[in-house]
Amino acid sequence: AADAGTSGAIKITDAVGREVVLDKPADKIVSGYYITTSMMIALGIEDKLVGIEAKAASRPIYGLAAPEFLNLPDVGTAKEFNLEGCISLEPDLVVLPKLLETISMIGQAAGAKEQAEKLISYYDTKLEELDKISGEKTEKPSVYIAGTSSVLTAAAPAMYQNSVIETAGGVNAASDLTDKGWANISYEQLIAYNPDILVIIPEADFTKEDVMKDGQLAEINAVKNAQVYEMPEDFEAWDSPVPSGILGCMWLSSIINEDKYPFDTFAEEAADFYKEFYHTDI
Repeated sequence: AADAGTSGAIKITDAVGREVVLDKPADKIVSGYYITTSMMIALGIEDKLVGIEAKAASRPIYGLAAPEFLNLPDVGTAKEFNLEGCISLEPDLVVLPKLLETISMIGQAAGAKEQAEKLISYYDTKLEELDKISGEKTEKPSVYIAGTSSVLTAAAPAMYQNSVIETAGGVNAASDLTDKGWANISYEQLIAYNPDILVIIPEADFTKEDVMKDGQLAEINAVKNAQVYEMPEDFEAWDSPVPSGILGCMWLSSIINEDKYPFDTFAEEAADFYKEFYHTDI
């Protein structure tokens, strides 16, 4: 939560409940995770970033929307954060991710409140639209989202990817799993799940063709009906809570609800999103 006091100071309550007070909007920001780095672009404050997470060159959207990011100092990752390197940059604000709450906080702290409200409003509007589209369906298809390492790694209900499935109007084929992260399963389990749709996320080590040619999966509905899809990976990982993560829900909805939300409509809206929030044409 954040608010501006009568003195002009900005008061922020961070994710662990501590009150942080800034005398003025933050001018030097360090981001230790790709999700919050993308927020800098979406909020129009990319010029305030002075330190960035490791492996920035592997994020296509940076090269498209903020190529200057690739020359910034590396502060490690959220799991292996380089605290000393971060301190040496003398930042006013250091951020790690929690999507909409963080967008609101950064917008207030860095003087981009209006843009933050615009992005959050976009989310609210699209979530309402997707809910209306999926709500008209009497039967929801089962969707299996596979991880990057193998088709036999499944997105469990506790994961963010589960919300992508449900928001788009599907049900998680792997709803019985209790793992907190990607779950390793067997061919027998995947065959028993028999998903209607199988999704391969960005940066996967295997392809749609690999799945379609896998003889052990020949009888599952997704393969028999050619409903195996690769989520686009030319921009960002839409299966994660980056600012453009809503596009992952919209993309999957265009597959599940093709009659009410055609792919061409989605493609136009995705292009509009990147132009509005990332100031880049796709």
